Amino acid sequence: MSTETPTTTPAPAVDPRLLVRKEGLAGYFDEFGRKIRSGELGSLPVVVGLIVIAAIFQFKTGSFLNADNLTNITKWIAGPGLIAVGVVFVLLLGEIDLSLGSVAGATAAITSVLSVRQGLNEWLAIVLAIAAAIAIGALHGYFFAKIGVPAFVVTLAGMLAWNGLQMLVLGTLGTVNNPMDGVVANLDTYFLGDGDVLWAWLFAIVTIVLFGGGQLLDSRRRAAAGLPARPVSEIALRTGVIGVVLLVAAYMLNQDSGLPLPLVILVGVVALGDFVLRRTAYGRQIFAVGGGIEAARRSGINVAWVRISVYMISAGLAGFGGLFIASQQGSADKALGSGNILMSAIAAAVIGGTSLFGGRGKTWSALLGALVIQSITTGLDMVHAQQAIQYMITGAVLLAAVVLDSVSRRTQKSHGRG
Repeated sequence: MSTETPTTTPAPAVDPRLLVRKEGLAGYFDEFGRKIRSGELGSLPVVVGLIVIAAIFQFKTGSFLNADNLTNITKWIAGPGLIAVGVVFVLLLGEIDLSLGSVAGATAAITSVLSVRQGLNEWLAIVLAIAAAIAIGALHGYFFAKIGVPAFVVTLAGMLAWNGLQMLVLGTLGTVNNPMDGVVANLDTYFLGDGDVLWAWLFAIVTIVLFGGGQLLDSRRRAAAGLPARPVSEIALRTGVIGVVLLVAAYMLNQDSGLPLPLVILVGVVALGDFVLRRTAYGRQIFAVGGGIEAARRSGINVAWVRISVYMISAGLAGFGGLFIASQQGSADKALGSGNILMSAIAAAVIGGTSLFGGRGKTWSALLGALVIQSITTGLDMVHAQQAIQYMITGAVLLAAVVLDSVSRRTQKSHGRG
C-alpha cells in the first residue's frame, strides 16, 4: 500500500489582460480586488498620499491649497520632474544613474558661460549644452554596455567628473546670472498667453480629449485582436474622473496667473515618454531588457544599444531639467545639481510607482512622485520645519515606497506574475 501523500498542483497563472471582467459596478469592485490581491497597486498609493498630504498641510496652514501656492508647486516640479523622467527610463532597465545631478549642473553651466561670457546666441548655447549632456550619457552607456563596468561605478565616477567640469567651466567666480528676459530666465517665469485664462482651459480640454480618444483607440484595437476590451461606460467614467481633476486644476491656476510654461513642458515630456514606452517597438525593447537581458538578447534585441540609448535619454533630460533649476534660482552656480536634487529625482520615480527591480513603471510616475516630494517640501516650508526634518520625512516616504514595491513584487510572484 502506497503511503505517498498526494500533492496539489497549483492553478496556472492567468494573464490579467485575458480576463473578462463582469459588467456593471460589481465588475469594477471585482477587478479592483483582484489587482490588490495580486499586488497591482498602480498609482493608487501615491494618489491617496497626495490627498492626505494636501489635507494635512491645508489643516495646518490654512493656505496650502491657495491658487498661488499650487501654481508655485507646478512650476517647482519641472526641473526635478524632468530628471525623474530620465530616472524612470534607467530604472526600467533595473539600473541606476548617480550622475544626473552633476549632468544637470554642468549643462546649466555650459549654457550660461556660452551665452553670457562668450556672447553666443542663447538658443544655440542651449542646444550645444544639451547635446553635450547626451554625449555624456552615451559615454556612460558605452562603458556600461560595451566594456562591462557596472552602471553604479560608471555613473558614480561621472558624478564626480561632471561636477568637476561644472566648476571648471564656471571658473573662479563660480556663478553666472541668467540674462534678463532670456530663454533660460523665462523658463520658470513665463505663463502662456501672459496669464490669459483661455490657455489653462484649453490645455485641460485638449488633455481630456486625448486621454479619452487614446482609451477608445486602445479598446478598439484590443477588440479587433480578439482580446477583452474596456467597455465604453468604463472609458467614459475614467475620462470623466480625469476631466474633473484637470478642470479643477485649470480653475485653480486661473485664480493666480494662468497656465505656467514649466507645467506644460513637463507634462509634454511625460506624455511623449509614455508614448515611446507604450506605443513603440523601442519602448517594448526597454521593458524586455529590464525583464531579462538574456531573453531579450535571444529574441534579437540589440541590448547594448538599448542600454546606451537609455543613458543618453536620461542624461539629456537631466540637462534639460538643469536649465529649469537654473531658471528658478536665477543663475548657474557651482552648487546647482548638488544637494538633494538627484535623490529627489530618484525618490520621485520610485514613489510614483516605478520599480527598482526593473521592467515595471511609467513616466507618469515621475510626475506624480515629483508632486508628492514638492508638496511635502512646500508644506514643511510653510510650517517652518527645519531642513533636517524635511530630509527625514522625504527619506521615510522613499523607504515606504520601496517597501511597498518589494511587497508588491513578492505578491505578484506568489500569483505567478513576478
